[in-house]
Amino acid sequence: MRRCVYCGERSGLWARACADCKKLLARVEELRGRVGYGEFLDGLERTGVAKEKILVFLKADPHGTGSVQDQVTAEMTSELMKVMGIPGRQTAQEVKHIRSKIDEEPE
Repeated sequence: MRRCVYCGERSGLWARACADCKKLLARVEELRGRVGYGEFLDGLERTGVAKEKILVFLKADPHGTGSVQDQVTAEMTSELMKVMGIPGRQTAQEVKHIRSKIDEEPE
């Protein structure tokens, strides 16, 4: 039995993702670039997947390209920069780096 690359739960014999994470992936693709972050999170909650599992899914980095959350944040930031006329593009790796620096700072 394989484990889900997003949440670590059983995913079946050949599947890379469990049923819940497949639902979340489909919703991410559906909402990507169409809604703000709050609406994005609400859309994920409407899948019926438990909030705790959604948080694990968002933190997952199965391909080493940045977590799902970092990817979505990078896309939203890049779109905002474009709308504001600021050249450049934010990557998931840059978001991950910024987030890690913020997490390191003592409170």
